[in-house]
Amino acid sequence: MRHTLAVLVENRAGVLARVAGLFRRRGFNIESLAVGPTEDPTVSRMTIVVEGDERMVDQVVKQLDKLIDVIHVEALAGGETVSRELALIKVRAKPANRTAIIQIVDVFRANVIDVGKETLVIEVTGEEDKVNALLELLQEYGIMEIVRTGKIALNRGAKAIQQPAEDEEEASA
Repeated sequence: MRHTLAVLVENRAGVLARVAGLFRRRGFNIESLAVGPTEDPTVSRMTIVVEGDERMVDQVVKQLDKLIDVIHVEALAGGETVSRELALIKVRAKPANRTAIIQIVDVFRANVIDVGKETLVIEVTGEEDKVNALLELLQEYGIMEIVRTGKIALNRGAKAIQQPAEDEEEASA
């Protein structure tokens, strides 16, 4: 079963390598990894997708939480999150095929973001299934390159993954 982890980390050099090293040492495969800064420029958020059972995920969460640069770790519950993936797809597009390709792109509410003499570059965002379905339909035209972000996710509603407030840390000390 796939699990999505949200990990808040210090935004500094070497943190990604330490987190990835933990997975490597434990023999766990990272299926998807997206990292970027948060609303606080000193903190980055990692969205990590791993395959495994509940016991394995609990073990990974506990081990991540022990790393010095990790601020907070949470396993996101599937139905309680909003998730998306971004993909850029370069497709062979001869003049005779362009209209058909653009119609497919429109159905998926994707965008053509670059037009070349023989190619189109398409941008699509959505659930993994949506991206995969578009890729399947574009396959017959000849996909030249694909780049995907991997899954990013947030909790629905008011629930947020946040770093502990400084005054809370001081109060508990």
